[in-house]
Amino acid sequence: MSTPLEQLVERSRRIGDDPTLVVYGGGNTSAKGTLVDHLGREQRVMWVKGSGADLRGSVDSDYPALRLDDLLPLRDLEDLSDEEMTDLVARALLDPSARRPSIETLLHAFLPFTHIDHVHADVICALTNHAEGPRVTREALGEGFAYVDWMRPGFTLSKVVGDLANYDGVVLAHHGLVTWGESSAECWTQTEAAVGRAREFLAAQPLRTEPSRGVADMPDDEVERLLLHLRGAVAKTSRRVLRVDDRLRAVADRSDLDAVVAGGVSSADHMLRIKPRSAIVRSVSSAADDVATYSDDYRAYVERNAALMPAGYSAHDSMPRVVLVPGLGAVTTGATRRDAEVAADIAVHTHEVAASVADRFGTPEPLDDVETFRFDYWPMELYKLTLKPAPPDLAGSIFVVTGAASGIGRGIALELAGRGASLVLADLDGTGLGEVAERIAESGGAEPELMVGDQTDEAVVDDTVRRAVRAFGGLDGAVINAGIGVTGTLDELTLDQWESGLRINLTSGFLLTRAAVRVLKEQGVGGSLVYVASKNAFGPGAGFGAYSVSKAGMVQLMRIAALEGGRHGIRANAINPDAVFDHSRLWDDGLREERAAAHGIKPEELEDFYASRNILGRRVTTRDVAQTAAFLLSDASSRTTGAVIPVDGGVAGAFPR
Repeated sequence: MSTPLEQLVERSRRIGDDPTLVVYGGGNTSAKGTLVDHLGREQRVMWVKGSGADLRGSVDSDYPALRLDDLLPLRDLEDLSDEEMTDLVARALLDPSARRPSIETLLHAFLPFTHIDHVHADVICALTNHAEGPRVTREALGEGFAYVDWMRPGFTLSKVVGDLANYDGVVLAHHGLVTWGESSAECWTQTEAAVGRAREFLAAQPLRTEPSRGVADMPDDEVERLLLHLRGAVAKTSRRVLRVDDRLRAVADRSDLDAVVAGGVSSADHMLRIKPRSAIVRSVSSAADDVATYSDDYRAYVERNAALMPAGYSAHDSMPRVVLVPGLGAVTTGATRRDAEVAADIAVHTHEVAASVADRFGTPEPLDDVETFRFDYWPMELYKLTLKPAPPDLAGSIFVVTGAASGIGRGIALELAGRGASLVLADLDGTGLGEVAERIAESGGAEPELMVGDQTDEAVVDDTVRRAVRAFGGLDGAVINAGIGVTGTLDELTLDQWESGLRINLTSGFLLTRAAVRVLKEQGVGGSLVYVASKNAFGPGAGFGAYSVSKAGMVQLMRIAALEGGRHGIRANAINPDAVFDHSRLWDDGLREERAAAHGIKPEELEDFYASRNILGRRVTTRDVAQTAAFLLSDASSRTTGAVIPVDGGVAGAFPR
């Protein structure tokens, strides 16, 4: 027979798999039983979900065990502050190093049942989030369920719910449903039955409104412009990835959209990740103004409630995390596409609840301004965010990297992904791109977009940049790296070889520069272009004429981009590497052997030969170049443009001049 903890984990996962019951990080569950401690004593314990854990896919360690005999006497106290309660609950942990228990630990402890669920079911919130909540809940669930008006989680709510154990369950306004049972199966059955009755009740209610209206689909080119304008607006405070989600199209197209949004979040817990309200943007032309108005309103809300701000805290970023757009749906933001997806998942449920309320019971009612603020800035809730590591320095940034399947491009892609960037990786070699994407996934980076195609084809280049906008919402820069090695003396080179070198090494760079600059200018928050040139740009070598000329042209292209982009905040800089061998295909097809022969050495000695001729006497790696590229793309180089940085170990003949 499974243990209470095993039953708890299994039931919690089942709940977590149903987003109509809980969204990411929401809800909490518990089970009671006995354990033998380190001294062999049998202890009565309760396992409860830890703060910040997600029910979906949860594991044993997400449910810290606490001594019930240390928790139950707290019920006799008159009052406890959040800090006092948290301290006393922590003292009851069997393992002091375990995950911090839920803020609602005492609610579970004070109820005399073995298994307890607290879910934020959409249909339950739809019963409560309006003026007739108590009456409607009673009609839907019967007299067996107690109703508790909104009360912030903590000691007082725990005592209130603990006194309602003679009911079949408890409905918490703006906060969900609490059910229980002596077995895990009974607890699940109670949860499922209450939610089912609420769902049936809602379905039977006549619709009061006819909110649907014919809103035309937003054209693709307008969607792209909208994303750029939105990202330009929200990126004024921090870089964000944007994501379009059509699940909220029906809500966004409603004639009463303003009232639905004013209804706020369906469960107070939702505001932790999507803010108390969403923004509404009705057109490309109004996007910047609409976001600015939202930001002003949020700052005014903070100012109105400044006296309630906990000591040591400052105002959150005032930019929206969810934007509703008629004709499109929702645009959500985050440091990564996954963060934006979580925001969308929560927004879908919160706004569909408000829409359901409007359709059946009238105007949805949010928490009042003061209670919203107290929860929005509640240290006990914000603690969950501190459990996540600080985002890396390029989180929320979006870059295109060409020639990313091997060599320097591969190294740059891995470096940028490791720093949190969202990437579009382009190359002719689809297999190589797939391998780079696998490496990024293995290291926990954001999944990149892959663009297989010829970067000398302007349609392919334009599509590459468009892919960044559609997948991530915008662009912050590009690494112009696609290239080939071309050897042969000037009298030996064919016209095709010459033109091929210029087309692949230089014209492709022009095409990407043009496409990127157009997008960066429309987005309006600047950007950074990094050109991977070569030591040969300043220190050419005999027999390497076509390559050297193309790389010198790339440096000059960079300088023009810096001159023209400066007033738009667009920076352009170049890197001049030399003799980079690891993971590089530049030396394939006989080039290694050819250059070795030219220097009178064996092919396997070529890397050491190049290292010996630079001032530092060191090999140059793709990571060396990648770290320089990351610097030039980051805000650390925000005052640098038009520069050439050698990454060649020091070649005096190629010093920039």
